[in-house]
Amino acid sequence: MATSLGANTYNRQNWEDADFPILCQTCLGENPYIRMSKEKYGKECKICARPFTVFRWCPGTRMRFKKTEVCQTCSKMKNVCQTCLLDLEYGLPIQVRDTGLDIKDDVPKSDVNKEYYTQNAEREIGNSDGTRPVGLLGKAPSSSEMLLKLARTTPYYKRNRPHICSFWVKGECKRGEECPYRHEKPTDPDDPLADQNIKDRYYGINDPVADKLLKRASTMPRLDTPEDKTITTLYVGGMGDTISDAELRNHFYQFGEIRTTTIVQRQQCAFIQFATRQAAELAAEKSFNKLIINGRRLTVKWGRSQAARGKEAYQDGVSEMGTRLDPVPGLPGALPHPLLWKKTLPLTTSIWTLVHLLMS
Repeated sequence: MATSLGANTYNRQNWEDADFPILCQTCLGENPYIRMSKEKYGKECKICARPFTVFRWCPGTRMRFKKTEVCQTCSKMKNVCQTCLLDLEYGLPIQVRDTGLDIKDDVPKSDVNKEYYTQNAEREIGNSDGTRPVGLLGKAPSSSEMLLKLARTTPYYKRNRPHICSFWVKGECKRGEECPYRHEKPTDPDDPLADQNIKDRYYGINDPVADKLLKRASTMPRLDTPEDKTITTLYVGGMGDTISDAELRNHFYQFGEIRTTTIVQRQQCAFIQFATRQAAELAAEKSFNKLIINGRRLTVKWGRSQAARGKEAYQDGVSEMGTRLDPVPGLPGALPHPLLWKKTLPLTTSIWTLVHLLMS
């Protein structure tokens, strides 16, 4: 049994003895028959420096072994995974989450203040029901538009891949396919993402991954409202085969009265027509880049007017059903638009002259 690496053994009754770690779905892996090794008081927490129970496991085939890095108390205070230190609800770094929720949780960094802060947090965790985080995070609003746009909806198992083989980079690896490490070109060492610190990620400062996501949030596209006030239809794409008409109506019904709902299974999309323009604008604002149904992030755009769709179909040679019409050989070309006749033909042109021009 490992003991504390520090000298604060007087507070040994508060050392952590857990039965299962607090992990996100990505770190846990896709293997349903996972095996874990448990070491009681195996290491010190990298944040509060108190011994805790260390868990080690392999998340899947051709993946690297992972282990818990912080204790469960530090994990519950920030509502993060014990391994990757990403938020359990959104899958985002702490700095991005705190910026989206507009909170600033100043966790002390000195040893004495950190120990006092941790003990108070443990007391608050013990008095709570365990369903919500404690501290300022528990009092923060439950959602944010920026967080809903940046949140990851599916696990990113690519993050569990092995590290790059240093011998292969030097041209000296002799294991071949049996090498447990990746044989890929390493990233640029000057890249900010190559220099990450676990404490900076936990405290939410100088996190290069968070800086990248915040810059992406500032440049995300916006959904411009069309000038045509008669458009009250929204286009919903990327539905797949698992989303039904009732599920779409349950989401959009909260914004106003729905006139019609049309689902095009072949294109995996739907058209939601609202009774008023105000309801359509509210639905577009609340659903753009934030609509997630059955774990799928859906695309929301404004529909086009009938006049615009007819004009584009005429220019592109596409029928109303969306199929392209190829010209039949041997037949005369298409008739010009009636408005073009008045501009190109003189008033004295007879119908026979017009037919002769079309046949030539």
